[in-house]
Amino acid sequence: MPKRILEKTSLEVSRLRSDGSYAVGGVSGLYLKVEGGSRAWVFRYVHGGHRRRMGLGSYPLVGLAEAREAARNALKLNLGGVDPLQARREAARLAMARQVRFDDAAEAFITEHESTWRSLKHAKQWRSTLATYAFPHIGHLQVADIGQAHVLQVLAPIWKTKTETASRLRGRIEQVLDWATALGHRTGPNPARWRSQLEHILADPNKLAPVKHHAAVPVAMLPDTYQRLLAMNGQSARALRFLILTAARSGEVRGMVWSEVNLQAGLWTVPAERMKSNRDTACPCRARRWNCSRRSRAFHRSNMCSPPTAKARCPMWPSRP
Repeated sequence: MPKRILEKTSLEVSRLRSDGSYAVGGVSGLYLKVEGGSRAWVFRYVHGGHRRRMGLGSYPLVGLAEAREAARNALKLNLGGVDPLQARREAARLAMARQVRFDDAAEAFITEHESTWRSLKHAKQWRSTLATYAFPHIGHLQVADIGQAHVLQVLAPIWKTKTETASRLRGRIEQVLDWATALGHRTGPNPARWRSQLEHILADPNKLAPVKHHAAVPVAMLPDTYQRLLAMNGQSARALRFLILTAARSGEVRGMVWSEVNLQAGLWTVPAERMKSNRDTACPCRARRWNCSRRSRAFHRSNMCSPPTAKARCPMWPSRP
């Protein structure tokens, strides 16, 4: 039967000054190590057949009661099959990983994903909205510390006055925090999530700022509209006729260049960077469709198939770049 160690009192521990390791009792394996005038707590244990020593702090900064409590917690871990020393190192690593500011996390997220976005404008919008509205409130905070109150502090002032911007901002904050959670920088639910969370606090953005679609030509009026376009000689009219015949998007037609066109084969290949699907797309074109483009080429030396003119005011050509 192992020898039972009597529990030393705080006064008895304070008198231990000669070099050596002293069992202080109360918890099996707890010692006060005295060496060269310094004193420190050590917890000795065996894990996986190996003897281990775990420091619990210096004495008297860490008192006897605190040392015994720390030793008890370590002993419980060891009895449960967990190495307390390894557990402490892992906790320290996670604590370091969680020390990431929101502004740094946002920039890291954008840098990681901007190569997959369709345009540089999208990355600029991300940086601009976060820097303008989010960073002044939560940019300096650790992502692990950001809660719902912080998110509302960002969104509430602009939710009813700049609804579309605020709604996009909420989504961007949510994505950054999801990214941080996936990397272990934070835990718990995302405080910027809309479903089952912010939807119960903030007004429905679709009711605050209903989507207003651009005017469209009714299908029944399309033949008459096309005939009116045939009477126009401008580049915008030709481009719009080509769009109608090919069912292409305006950006695809406006960016069309002659190097994409094979007149002999009657084929127009739209490159991936201008396609929403992000892949090259071949568009077969019949004679009537190419007639629009051939006229454009006859009057212009530009590589653009439908270059805008100074007087163009058709919706196909934005008034500003």
